[in-house]
Amino acid sequence: MSNCYTQNTYYNIKEMNIATLISGGVDSAVVVHLLCEQGYKPDLFYIKIGMEGDENLTCTAEEDIELCTATARKYGLKLNIIDLHRPYWDNVVAYTIDKVKNGLTPNPDVMCNKLIKFGCFEQEVGYLYDKTATGHYARILEKEGKIWLGTAQDTVKDQTDFLAQIDYLQVSKLMFPLGGLMKNEVRDIARTANLPSAQRKDSQGICFLGKINYNDFLRRFLGEKEGAIIELETGKRIGTHKGYWFHTIGQRKGMGLSGGPWFVIRKDIDENIIYVSRGYDTEKQYGTDFALRDFHFITDDLWKEESSVDIAFKIRHTEPFAKGTLMRENGLFRIHSQEPIQGIAPGQFGVLYDKNAKICVGSGEINGL
Repeated sequence: MSNCYTQNTYYNIKEMNIATLISGGVDSAVVVHLLCEQGYKPDLFYIKIGMEGDENLTCTAEEDIELCTATARKYGLKLNIIDLHRPYWDNVVAYTIDKVKNGLTPNPDVMCNKLIKFGCFEQEVGYLYDKTATGHYARILEKEGKIWLGTAQDTVKDQTDFLAQIDYLQVSKLMFPLGGLMKNEVRDIARTANLPSAQRKDSQGICFLGKINYNDFLRRFLGEKEGAIIELETGKRIGTHKGYWFHTIGQRKGMGLSGGPWFVIRKDIDENIIYVSRGYDTEKQYGTDFALRDFHFITDDLWKEESSVDIAFKIRHTEPFAKGTLMRENGLFRIHSQEPIQGIAPGQFGVLYDKNAKICVGSGEINGL
């Protein structure tokens, strides 16, 4: 297949009815500004996912809605509040707790995009609109009559890894007006347009946690249970943890151990044991090969029946695109990385791209080394 893709021209159709997801942050506000500058009059939607009646587990919805309302008022648009907290907790939060309980490393943001933002929202409201616009850093590309999920111009801010579980119908419905912009350009637009959220900092972490941190959230649902921290090489007990569910493969902080750095290498969930290794140079921290289960193509299989092909991939949002080889046999997918990767954790998503990291092809859950 040719590597020649073009950004689609949907944005020139002024008669489109557009739903825009707005969060109160600078990115989604700039999306509203850009669409209005192009002559659109989108309807704005704020999705509530915090748990009602629980002060500690509610997002900063009040501040968010205030900023969204100010943005809507500035452009003479309608703001709608859609309450999806119940399906979010029944699906995304339940998924997170289940994965952690089974010793895996989940990605709630991936499932939120798949099941809530572009799932439940589409079923309840989005189907009434031609397109749904969001502030994700990604692009929609077109090739030979098919729509593909493309990476953003700003490769550091690129969020296609968070979108890698959506399907073709979902990606065909989306607009990403920020995909061709760098983050500093988005900030400049917000300041120049005097947007209400222009000075607001980017959000960090998982929204549904609200005022508490991730470990406090896990403690609420899974409790605490003391277990041994064992040095992998010697078998010596060197510390005590409060539950394997508080730790993930590759972790190097929060264990209370001296003489480090120490890294979590393995977890025994039956015996509630954490195995750690010390130092940056130990081979135990790194891997080059891992398998993917339940692999999901967004649009199509770029490589058809090729059993081995050069690719780019990611296993974590914060890291740059890695280079490797996709190998498959009898429907099973395995990735070999050109360089050793630290902290490959089962449960994370392995996200595949074409070798130039221009197209996000799909993703699968890391199943093991």
